[in-house]
Amino acid sequence: MLCRLRDAEPGGPFRLPVSGCRYQGIRTQPLRRILPRVVPRRRMEGDGDGGASGGSCDPDVVCEKRLFRSELSESLVQLACSHHHCAFPLNQNELCVWNTATAQPLLLSGHHYSISALSFGSKINPLHICSASHERVIVWNLDECTQKVQEGLTPRGAVIGTLLGAVLHVRFSLDDQQVAVCAGNQIYMLSAKKEAILAELDGHLAPVTAAEFCTWEKSMLISVSEDRTFKVWDYATSQLIHQSGVLTAFPLLSLLVDEENKQIITGCSEGQLWIFSLISDHNYRCITRINLKKKQEKFYNEVLKSGKEIGEGQNTSKLCKTKPMRPEGSVEMSLPILLIEHCDFLVCFHNEKSKCSDLNTSYFWIGSSTGLLLLNLANFELEAFLSYKDFGDLSIRFVRSCALTRKSVNGKVLCLVTSMFEDMIAVLEVNLTALVRTQQRDFLQCGNEKSLSVIARCSLLKSSPLCKGLKKNMKEPSSKKLGAKSAVKDQPLVFHNKIKSSGYTAAPRMTMFSPVNNLKKNKLSKWKTSCKCKNKEYPLESCPPIKCEKEISVTCKPTPICCFQCSGDGEILACGLADKSVLIFSSNLNDTYNVFSGHDGAINSVGWSHDKKWLVSASEDRTLRVWSVFNNEPALILGKEKFHKTVRFAQFYFIDAFILLCCGAEFHVLSFHPDTTKDDLKRYKKRSVCKLVQKFPMASTMEITSLSAVNEFYSYIVLTAGSNRALEVFDLNAGCSTAVIPEVHTRSVHQICQNKGSSFSTQQPEAYNLFMTTAAGDGIKLWDLRTLRLTYMKCVQALFHINWGDTQNLLSM
Repeated sequence: MLCRLRDAEPGGPFRLPVSGCRYQGIRTQPLRRILPRVVPRRRMEGDGDGGASGGSCDPDVVCEKRLFRSELSESLVQLACSHHHCAFPLNQNELCVWNTATAQPLLLSGHHYSISALSFGSKINPLHICSASHERVIVWNLDECTQKVQEGLTPRGAVIGTLLGAVLHVRFSLDDQQVAVCAGNQIYMLSAKKEAILAELDGHLAPVTAAEFCTWEKSMLISVSEDRTFKVWDYATSQLIHQSGVLTAFPLLSLLVDEENKQIITGCSEGQLWIFSLISDHNYRCITRINLKKKQEKFYNEVLKSGKEIGEGQNTSKLCKTKPMRPEGSVEMSLPILLIEHCDFLVCFHNEKSKCSDLNTSYFWIGSSTGLLLLNLANFELEAFLSYKDFGDLSIRFVRSCALTRKSVNGKVLCLVTSMFEDMIAVLEVNLTALVRTQQRDFLQCGNEKSLSVIARCSLLKSSPLCKGLKKNMKEPSSKKLGAKSAVKDQPLVFHNKIKSSGYTAAPRMTMFSPVNNLKKNKLSKWKTSCKCKNKEYPLESCPPIKCEKEISVTCKPTPICCFQCSGDGEILACGLADKSVLIFSSNLNDTYNVFSGHDGAINSVGWSHDKKWLVSASEDRTLRVWSVFNNEPALILGKEKFHKTVRFAQFYFIDAFILLCCGAEFHVLSFHPDTTKDDLKRYKKRSVCKLVQKFPMASTMEITSLSAVNEFYSYIVLTAGSNRALEVFDLNAGCSTAVIPEVHTRSVHQICQNKGSSFSTQQPEAYNLFMTTAAGDGIKLWDLRTLRLTYMKCVQALFHINWGDTQNLLSM
């Protein structure tokens, strides 16, 4: 029997290099409906809806290699792709394996009902494929089938299961000795060699949609179901290890086991992703939940805003008003996650020096009904998005089922898709390198001159509020009268020549009584020596200290610790308590250096100056105080009349030239001059001066929850986080807000930590552009200021996370 296929190019039919291709009990009509064709690469004309992807419609990004027309099943079908093969049902009950190397299809017949699931084996030699339908499950050896077809014989597979029910998913084990078959609410473990049921896993309350073998744990299988839960099984003993709760209101459709990070990733029919840890002591905890609809819209907006300046010349911040991805009057579509597959992202860019990519980062594909999304597993951000409807050369715009090759060849991957509304099956070739370049070439240029930088790149502008503040900086208080008195007192009063006297030549004491500090200068020098010796014990190559060396109680009675901060050199520690006091310790917690008291409320924040001589504290009593380390009395007090709300955070800025503080929904820049000297006649009058330079409001928030800026070197950048879960970047040289990152965490950020340098190490200038944020219950995120994108996210257990409101102890690590 001779098989004829229509060629894509006009030139007539061609013949398969196979003779005697026999099929038992089938019609000849399906063979006439196979229409493989090559789509020519012509430039696409926009269809008016190309903005949805936020990317380029370059024809080199994706092309259609083959198109097959065949009668398809109405239900969801599991397709299969390997390195050089694509497998799909043809006319429902036939199996077509298309060889990408020879561009020839291999037709296999053996099912009487519609094929609903396909899967290739884990090994390449020999390569097996499993096909499942309602009445039987068959394992085919492709090498033997190809040889039999060339010999003119009918290839046959090994039937390993019969009458199991509606099969939705099949998967080979790592050694290809077993096959997991998801049929109805059960999972059958079948032998890949003969018809034998090795185990039955029963526990799901709805049809099982996917199952995957764990690669590092023997006899472990993970499954997801339409009952919206996932289960972990020991298929060797048929025991249920773990059962999750209901994750969502929509059925779970896809599953992936990430061997590198020991995680499982599952997706539902409404565009939600969940990532769970499979580490033994993590108890299958949820690492994160991702809303792909929001990620897709955010990615689209980033591409639109690439190369544009935000908020230039404005004194107040404005949140970026995002344009909707769909025009008015259109219907919002769901985003079913049909496929989750690994991606060779770094392999495609191994010859390029990418500043924005981490060599240890994992990437994976997300297949949906409208396109392919490339997700970064380190920061859970989209790296690229391919929309089928943006490419006019593609015959299929809406996909019912899809499959991808795990490994790329020359930077290209094969994608097998079936149409949702028509009887078409297409083999697409996606150029991963071109896709990423066309969508990231604008807004991911880390070395772009317009990108933000913590280190100051230019001198102060004349219009900068910092420049104005420095020009208007406090003139030192007039001391003409005091200077005259001192000049007279410092000279002999009676004698004109220096002689030994009973102390007339010594300067008089300015204060009659002064409190005795607990720490003398010799003790301070001893602490410095001990701290320096201790720091030498921790080289940069060693792991961070995790062992608790010492623990002390700061007070006799239970008192919560509200805040603490180490000095820049790590030698002294300031600690703010709820009993309205501030304590100063050495870094080894051997002794208390000083105690500052005077606030009428709990201490909200403490901050050291660059020279380690001053300490600023903010309290619930709506006051701010600047203390001298060598004096128990405050050098500067800003009272309640200065602030309309409680000061949550205060710190020194611009190498001790300014003070930054946040109050309500705005932060203040203050210029100050501390002075601890006193006049004999006005000894209780403070001679320190402080003036407001400018206020900067944070838009669309009720309160600033965290603030951070670098004081160790000159920097114009100030980072603020608000109760609206957004993070805003201010450039004080330009005097305006420059960028806003919405929804930084699922909750309000309570801490921003910048890389402010170290006295014991030298770092690259780019390293100072990294900063971290954290929120309650949402882990720690690492951001890059140059790209304003998430670089890394880590969900950590609360082993060393101390709630300072519930403890009165300090630990030295």
